[in-house]
Amino acid sequence: MKELDLEKLKYPIGKFEAPIAFAPEFLSSKIEEIATFPERLKIETLNLTNEQLDTPYRPEGWTVRQVIHHCAESHMNCFIRIKWALTENNPVIKAYDENLWSELPDNLRMPIEPTLNLLNGLHFRIAYLLKNLSEIELEKSFIHPENNSEISIKKMIALYAWHGNHHLAHITTLKKYKNWK
Repeated sequence: MKELDLEKLKYPIGKFEAPIAFAPEFLSSKIEEIATFPERLKIETLNLTNEQLDTPYRPEGWTVRQVIHHCAESHMNCFIRIKWALTENNPVIKAYDENLWSELPDNLRMPIEPTLNLLNGLHFRIAYLLKNLSEIELEKSFIHPENNSEISIKKMIALYAWHGNHHLAHITTLKKYKNWK
């Protein structure tokens, strides 16, 4: 990976930038990206060997296996945060240390198939819920305690569409660099 700079390896599709406006067409397209993420991830990863799964996508970065498990953990938190925002008045959510989670035995050694299956059901539920929200519900929000920022469900849609694409690009960039099929 010597030919790619570290910043490009960290953010292969660029850093997340929240849109200024959230047009219905934009939200629809982002919900579709969320809905299709598990299948796109499965296509790119299901036939990788254990050696490939245990390859970091960048120097001092997570392995492909850790990235896959991280996506499930992060997106489970996303789903729960959306539910909190819908059922409580601007709740303060619980943060978690994704790096510490990535070092747990399931993230380091567990096969990816159960996680791919989890993502499939989880994303079906997330997309179903998001497609059925009113404009008022899309405006609901929560507070993230790490920076005390208010995050709306509309912004979560954009953020998690980006998040899935971001980590998928980590994997596809590595596969291209390593010439893996």
